[in-house]
Amino acid sequence: MMDTPTPPATAFPTFREALPVWTRIGLLSFGGPAAQIALMHREVVEERRWISDARFLHALNFCMLLPGPEAQQLATYLGWLMHGVRGGLAAGLLFILPGVAVMMVLSVIYATLGEVPLVSALFFGLKCAVLVIVVEALIRVARRALRGALPWLLALGAFVALFAFDVPFPVVVLAAALVGYAAPGAFAAGGHGAAKDGPPAMLDALLVAEPDRVARMAGAARRAGLVAVVLWVWPVALLMGGGVFGDVAWFFSKMAVVTFGGAYAVLAYVAQEAVEHYRWLSAADMLAGLGLAETTPGPLILVLQFVGFLAGYNAAGLLAGAAAALLAVWVTFAPCFAWIFLGAPHVEKLHDQPRLKGALAGVTAAVVGVIANLAVWFGLRVIFARVEAVEAGPFRLSLPDPLSLVPDALALTALAAVCLFVLKLGVVRTLAVTAAAGFAARTLLGV
Repeated sequence: MMDTPTPPATAFPTFREALPVWTRIGLLSFGGPAAQIALMHREVVEERRWISDARFLHALNFCMLLPGPEAQQLATYLGWLMHGVRGGLAAGLLFILPGVAVMMVLSVIYATLGEVPLVSALFFGLKCAVLVIVVEALIRVARRALRGALPWLLALGAFVALFAFDVPFPVVVLAAALVGYAAPGAFAAGGHGAAKDGPPAMLDALLVAEPDRVARMAGAARRAGLVAVVLWVWPVALLMGGGVFGDVAWFFSKMAVVTFGGAYAVLAYVAQEAVEHYRWLSAADMLAGLGLAETTPGPLILVLQFVGFLAGYNAAGLLAGAAAALLAVWVTFAPCFAWIFLGAPHVEKLHDQPRLKGALAGVTAAVVGVIANLAVWFGLRVIFARVEAVEAGPFRLSLPDPLSLVPDALALTALAAVCLFVLKLGVVRTLAVTAAAGFAARTLLGV
């Protein structure tokens, strides 16, 4: 007697059926991590019911605790939950490959034509829109994460520690995790709302039917994580002391370990080090790169590819720029796969432990302060031509010269705010409008 086939509406998707969805997410993931996480939630939780809301948020909070881009790591985690190592690799790679291709083309255009007045005018508008986009991300994350007095205090403390005292990111995030662990009841982890009524998510139903599924996948995940570590460390060891390539490999590898709190924390760290220490590019270049990353699909952290490209290009031309860009991508994302494959099986075992949830929610609250710090850091450099570092006792502040205010930058920033907050044009259209306005101001009007 033949088995009755499972109705398509409740059948768990095969690996091949999941690939188009991960591809769609990779192609449509514009607007930075907040928008990308919302896109993933809509695709796999709300529309398809592959994964429950609770499991999605549990994975998200773990990824926020890791160094590196949380949205790409979340895609990898969810892909692994569904189809093991190959699912994690597919989801994680498809999330970044479209953006890598587009960013490479844009980096070449910027490096070769960026100093041409017409192109410079176009990128000027992009830089002004970035500030508003970061502020919009700050508001969205704050609404989700800050529910109660203690989360607000953690967010404020994180901002003050980073902006006024230059406390290292790992210290800020670790402190937030410890507070959340000690007082889990004070946090209501942010989310996208309650799950829809109806049958349980497909993965949850599968885990009930196969309670040993995660344990069976753990061994392969551990081996894949170790392979990812080897693939990450190998080029770094090979290139150490090798000029700009050695510097790129070492710097971005160090970034992958010490920058916590998601993509915005990474950007603040990279911007300060790449501009002020290595001098691979200027603050204006960094802002332009962030604007380009906002216009491309994939994680916002692809701005690191742009930074690597300019480091190589300024040292030895286009081919070196392309090689340095790909090296930056390699050493940035290889550890992301390692963290997920090595950590996810253990985190799944702790799915219902309140103190772990509290630690992850504490990190999410602190990330609000991290994003606020990034908004101030970039905002000062968009609206003012000169920003100086001031030290007074324990304080280390970046303060602008009021006389260096750039009026057209302030006007374009206001325009971007109207487009995004009042007209609700979205990230891509806001960038397009502001870029066009900047182009007109700098060329047609001669501002």
